Amino acid sequence: QVRLVESGGGLVQPGGSLRLSCAASGFTFSSSHMSWYRQAPGKEREWVGFIDTTGGVINYAVSVKGRFTISRDNAKNTLYLQMNSLKPEDTAVYYCKAVRFNSWGQGTQVTVSS
Repeated sequence: QVRLVESGGGLVQPGGSLRLSCAASGFTFSSSHMSWYRQAPGKEREWVGFIDTTGGVINYAVSVKGRFTISRDNAKNTLYLQMNSLKPEDTAVYYCKAVRFNSWGQGTQVTVSS
């Protein structure tokens, strides 16, 4: 059973940083491409970025490119999202997802506000 547990969210001031983690279990993490998504209040869930199985290919949405960094540790079955220079418009619930499975975790809330 695919299980994804996001953590690391919180309240941060504009310009601040947060590092999100996604602990994966129930599938072979090292063989799975992964993505981050986010959903702001009243908006559709949107794609944030993608990382392939080895970290050799990483893509970002235009809105976060240059500020966010996706990485993974296959030995720890964990996906990361380093978020820098945060803006109020980054406020959302953040989710990780294995590309080949239609399963979602509970997400972690990120709020950027002064």
